[in-house]
Amino acid sequence: MSDFLLINGPNLNLLGSREPDVYGADRLEDIELRCVELAKSLGHSLASYQSNAEHELIDRVHQAARDGVDFIILNPGAFTHTSIALRDAFLAVQIPFIEIHLSNTFAREEFRHNSYFSDIASSCLFGFGAYGYELAVQAASQYVAKAEG
Repeated sequence: MSDFLLINGPNLNLLGSREPDVYGADRLEDIELRCVELAKSLGHSLASYQSNAEHELIDRVHQAARDGVDFIILNPGAFTHTSIALRDAFLAVQIPFIEIHLSNTFAREEFRHNSYFSDIASSCLFGFGAYGYELAVQAASQYVAKAEG
């Protein structure tokens, strides 16, 4: 059994009401619940964390290392394009992670095409909507199985 952590960045607490044409109608709480259940069915645990504050996300990544988290699923939200500090936190703890985005950021405004995380992530999922989170849990499970293998 591995311990997974799902981290969501700024404004993702507004899922379901925030630009549903871009981000879908699913609420973050519902996505998290589905991910917890899926992880459990795959033999893993999954905790969730969301913050609009960069320093809180950084602190949670640091805590994940102290807690022995095996894998992180990260939707950094707008920090994707701005946060060198959060990137540095991931480099410091060296916990493998998947970068995930509800929308296809490459089909949106030019400034959304740059990510400070994609090149250090184990893999990336863009544009699958809320289902992408479930894909990320499945991929995390495969990743840890191979690492243990």
